[in-house]
Amino acid sequence: MGTSIEDILKKARAREKTVQICLAGDLAGEAERLSDELARVSQDWQPADLTEQHPGRKIAADLKAVQEQVKAAQEPFTFRYIGDRAYSDLLAAHPSDKDEELFSEATFKPALIAASCVQPKMTDEQVRALFEVVNEGEIRKLFDGAWEVHHASDVVPFSLAASALLAGLGGES
Repeated sequence: MGTSIEDILKKARAREKTVQICLAGDLAGEAERLSDELARVSQDWQPADLTEQHPGRKIAADLKAVQEQVKAAQEPFTFRYIGDRAYSDLLAAHPSDKDEELFSEATFKPALIAASCVQPKMTDEQVRALFEVVNEGEIRKLFDGAWEVHHASDVVPFSLAASALLAGLGGES
């Protein structure tokens, strides 16, 4: 005999996803500038002799330091599925004025993030305040995290890196 629905419900847990958001846009911009500068000097460099040191070495060291600072300036945001009824109610509360759109992106985006972000907890107003300091790329990561816990169907995403590492170690993929 199969497992009962009661037993299944006892085991069921809401889907979660954590995304890393960079809170130091100035450092991210500096990393991009250094990366561009490194590419430029590497392309233009013509050594006068074999002893001449590549000018990109200093830039690469600076870039590595800034990348470490960017990584330290990232903050995890954890999202959890809010349930079918709550999600449906949230969609209904943020209708689009365009027939071809399911929801108003301007109001639904912060509402979904606030409703599904369990760490750190945020209100709609706090999400909007965050939107004023992080760029659209970081906002997209937040929304994608919130959206995915409600829509992703892959229970265990495939990891090529994990499979390759396990195969290299003689493990199963």
